[in-house]
Amino acid sequence: MLTEQEVLQLCSDLESDRIERTISTKDTDKFCEAITAFSNDLPDHRKPGYLLIGVKDSGELSGLQIDDKFLASLGGIRSDGNIQPMPSLNIGKFSFPGGDVVVIEVFPSEMPPVRYKGRTLIRVGPRKATATESEERRLTEKRDSHARTFDARPCKDASLRDLALDLFKLTYLPNAVASEILEENHRDLDVQLASLRFYDPRTNCPTHAGIMLFGKNPLRFLPSAYIQFLHLDGDTLASDVLQEHRISGDLLSVLREMDLLVDSIVIEKPVEITTLREITVANYPKRALRELLMNAILHRDYESPSPIRFYQFSDRIEIQNPGGLYGDASKDNFPNVNAYRNPILAEAMRVLGYVNAYGRGVIVARSAAAKNGSPDLEFHFETSHTLVILRSRP
Repeated sequence: MLTEQEVLQLCSDLESDRIERTISTKDTDKFCEAITAFSNDLPDHRKPGYLLIGVKDSGELSGLQIDDKFLASLGGIRSDGNIQPMPSLNIGKFSFPGGDVVVIEVFPSEMPPVRYKGRTLIRVGPRKATATESEERRLTEKRDSHARTFDARPCKDASLRDLALDLFKLTYLPNAVASEILEENHRDLDVQLASLRFYDPRTNCPTHAGIMLFGKNPLRFLPSAYIQFLHLDGDTLASDVLQEHRISGDLLSVLREMDLLVDSIVIEKPVEITTLREITVANYPKRALRELLMNAILHRDYESPSPIRFYQFSDRIEIQNPGGLYGDASKDNFPNVNAYRNPILAEAMRVLGYVNAYGRGVIVARSAAAKNGSPDLEFHFETSHTLVILRSRP
């Protein structure tokens, strides 16, 4: 993060298009729009942009006093899902005789275009603007076809013919892009797909994320991209199999089928607390089970030859997910630190309404288990896989 002297220099630099100042503490839209525009880095500065809160347009400090509650609310901007893909930023507070200054340091995105509530925002000199069609195409072209994450890379054996384009146009696009932008949109379908990171214009083929979300037959290109479910009549793999099922297809179909399977597993019953009061509990908390399965879909290693294994034993459920902890996440900081192996997939699940806020799946699952009276979740991390165990309620 910056030093105090560097912050004062930013306050006084009135010429840079990498700086925005505001004295407001309530205009969240303004904050998010600035973060989005800096993330897109249309001028290609390849340097951070800075939102300075508590500084007048003249560069003078406003005398603002910042509390921890306000800083916490700013931290939520990164993970609330309104900015897609998730921005990379630092937040710092600096106290001077003339008042407090909050600095939000925003790094250029590796996967532009970045959108806030479905709008692609850019910096045009000292002001923000909505990107035109040609400007958004420039942002798309900036993205390296050799992206770091697997879901962003081109699926070189596939073509547009392998995508269910109506699924993209009718189901996904209206939820991902603001309605007024869609009304003005006359771009070809491949350009629209590319702007959302589902198509690679350099190789003229869908990305792996495009195949996972809209593929007519994703298993043709990703043979292990399915969930293997087993219901066993005992507590070991040697027990008789009561039910066996494979869940596969485009992501939306998988998520819907997964919800139906969870509904069939969860059995609720009333439990008497006092003579006049009872509560409803379940063998497995539905919210926890659902969050864990979505987590497995989101964080799995799609280059692994193994599927997600979802096993229901007589006393527990085990979910084994290809791929260990990723990025900055480790056994010591889990689940407080989260890194996304498949960021485009994470964005899509947020757009489709299956993720409300990033980085909270395990926390929500643990809370649901505790509320249901279930034992705490057990996590086992290996290099090749992650295993989570949800035991049935006593």
